[in-house]
Amino acid sequence: MIIHKLIIRFIKHKDDDVFYSLQARDTVRWLEKEDILHAGMTVLDLGCGHGLIGGELIKKGCRVTFADESDYLLPEYRSVDLFTIDVERDDLGSLGSYDLVICSNVLEHVPHPKQLIDALDKVLDPGGLLYLSWTNWLSPWGGHDFSPFHYLGATRGHLVYDRLVGRPRIHTPFVTLFPTSIGAILKMVRSNPRLRIRKVIPRYYPEFAFITRVPIVREFLTFNCLVLAERPN
Repeated sequence: MIIHKLIIRFIKHKDDDVFYSLQARDTVRWLEKEDILHAGMTVLDLGCGHGLIGGELIKKGCRVTFADESDYLLPEYRSVDLFTIDVERDDLGSLGSYDLVICSNVLEHVPHPKQLIDALDKVLDPGGLLYLSWTNWLSPWGGHDFSPFHYLGATRGHLVYDRLVGRPRIHTPFVTLFPTSIGAILKMVRSNPRLRIRKVIPRYYPEFAFITRVPIVREFLTFNCLVLAERPN
């Protein structure tokens, strides 16, 4: 469980490199605990951002490919293969297929998440695993940089933030941030016949996995939802 470490780090330093490195290392620890990783396995870090998760997987001996809409990679990962792709418009099948696909904190930033979920099996080998995580709208961090004002609504919360706080923000609802729900996303994943859900947990406190099984409650108490799915053989 690292939620307390993330909160403390954010309060002191906001979402700096260390904040995201904590998440990346925790992701790899969880994958190891689930006995998913093995040296030489092929991994696609889809929506990789700076490449922190993929970078940690490289250290474990994985063969990683990065993919994002632009090249945001840190200098130390510039020698690794990178595909430039728009997940809303381009064919994911052009990326090839992999043993493991990481899609971390992407869903809430695309206007049509079902379109992406319907295509994710294309980048999975038979028996391949999908690590899909996102921040649901009603989570305490649902509004990202203007949280907790998102609880005032997707059309009003960010405007109240602007008036009362005044600090510049990155995200605007229905432009760079789109409301999602755990219930709706799970329904989308289950509607893809080529994906099968293995686990649903709160990403930063997996010990409390039971939360994700309680409708409505899970929307508020799950800070970031993680779905582990597979493409059946």
